[in-house]
Amino acid sequence: MHEYTSTARVWGLSCPGFPEEVSRARRWTRDILRGSPLAEDAELIVSELSANAILHTASGREYGSFHLAVAVSAQVVAVSVTDDGGTATAPKVEHQDQDAEHGRGLGMVSAIAHRVVVHDSDQGHTVTAELYSVARRGGHPC
Repeated sequence: MHEYTSTARVWGLSCPGFPEEVSRARRWTRDILRGSPLAEDAELIVSELSANAILHTASGREYGSFHLAVAVSAQVVAVSVTDDGGTATAPKVEHQDQDAEHGRGLGMVSAIAHRVVVHDSDQGHTVTAELYSVARRGGHPC
């Protein structure tokens, strides 16, 4: 199948900004990707991005929420988490010391994913992590 004509399937989930919703988001992702070799990595990414949304943005405040999307095609699994904003700065990858207790999450996501993109809007931030399922000729991911 040609990469420009492939069909992607997309799922969405909205969760209240409670810490216990992170495990729900993980289970939901695991169920969607059951049998995929990328399932464990995607589940870990969802866990980290969802927890970050709750801990660092208005998503974790009263009446807050976060929104998860999983898109699957033959070439890629893309996981996106959108928060409610409320912070002056956008999420960014920081390479912290190994002993740091905080600030390593997006660095870990970027080490697992083939590509991480942060999109800012007036409503919040969306972090998308892409996991490629096939390699191009020459060993490079799609």
